[in-house]
Amino acid sequence: MTEPYSIDALLDDYERYVNASMARIMRFMGVDGYEVEARGAEVRTSDGSTYLDLGGYGVFFHGHSHPKVVAAVQRQAETLALSTRLLPNRPVVELARRLAESLPGDLQYTFFCNSGAEAVEGALKLARMYTGKPGVIATQGGFHGKTLGALSATGKDMYREPFLPLLPGFRHVPYGDADAVEAAFDETVGAVIVEPIQGEGGVIVPPDDYLARLRAVCDAHGALLIVDEVQTGVGRTGTLWAIEPSGVVPDIVTSGKSLGGGIVPIGAFTARAEVFQPFDENPLIHTSTFGGNPLACAAGVAALDAIAEEGLLERGREAGAAFMAGLRSIQKEFPGALREVRGRGLLIGLEFVDEGVGGAFIAGLLKRRVVVVHSLNHPRVIRIMPPAVVTRDQIDYALESVRAAVSEAAALAG
Repeated sequence: MTEPYSIDALLDDYERYVNASMARIMRFMGVDGYEVEARGAEVRTSDGSTYLDLGGYGVFFHGHSHPKVVAAVQRQAETLALSTRLLPNRPVVELARRLAESLPGDLQYTFFCNSGAEAVEGALKLARMYTGKPGVIATQGGFHGKTLGALSATGKDMYREPFLPLLPGFRHVPYGDADAVEAAFDETVGAVIVEPIQGEGGVIVPPDDYLARLRAVCDAHGALLIVDEVQTGVGRTGTLWAIEPSGVVPDIVTSGKSLGGGIVPIGAFTARAEVFQPFDENPLIHTSTFGGNPLACAAGVAALDAIAEEGLLERGREAGAAFMAGLRSIQKEFPGALREVRGRGLLIGLEFVDEGVGGAFIAGLLKRRVVVVHSLNHPRVIRIMPPAVVTRDQIDYALESVRAAVSEAAALAG
């Protein structure tokens, strides 16, 4: 790992041992180096370049290598990184308590796993056990993961069709339409799963009363409401949880991504005590060898501490407002290429007139050493997801780069 390694040699090995198509894409993008170090909003590569990271698929709300989270993980790694699974450990209890205290209403019991997709899998299993009903209503454009159960809920045919048949009983309705959810109910439906804001679906913000109406529909039919906060949770949208402005208390909430503080992978789902009862009656009915390990839970506790102690929610709201104002000004300048800017907090979507223009925009930003990500379920939408620790100078540079890249993309759009 310490010996010199050229980018060409690395991509050769990437093509040989990891994924040949991904290696070709990286070559096509013209990358000159590979990641070697990251701090805050910046990533340094092997050729000495520094990139401004406004992507990360929602993981880096705290930025890269946040000192509080790194220190907590180092301390935990030196004492107890993984659990015996038979004896109790303190970090898992501390993080579970913190989640119960921070989530609304009577959400109380948390099961820990290693990713957002695993969290969704567990939530779906719990809902089926609790209700005894296999049917699930999900949304078109929704994204909940790519394991078989989570993929059954994900609303993108391109990812679903190669693996059919998936789990039976799933039906997809338009996002943001509570009437469509109501119409899709029958006696087999035990749960509705929904994102408070669609991320991979293209940063789609629903009507203000959407979650409240879904809560009422679920209550009327004796079904559970599962809210997927894997991407939106832990500060990303300006509040600790994106459900907070709605005042709604779901039956199950999934989390992940930023919960690990940008350091250690972790996933979780938290449920009301009554709903969690089936897993309480048989604690071995759903397990994970590495889920709830002390290392990841210590990172989670430190991540929540950092948000509270450093005012990261406030900083994130301020940065998000600055980005949104600048991006909307750019959109007005280039309406023929950039159709809309939308989002909340530090989850921002730029919808281009077509996928090709969006791709040219990403390439233009990468040339200027700025990293963003496209939306898997809505490829015309490019997401900007900065960390809350982004500086004003970095915001200004990002906006200058966006304007230049949009200008170039607009030329392609004619």
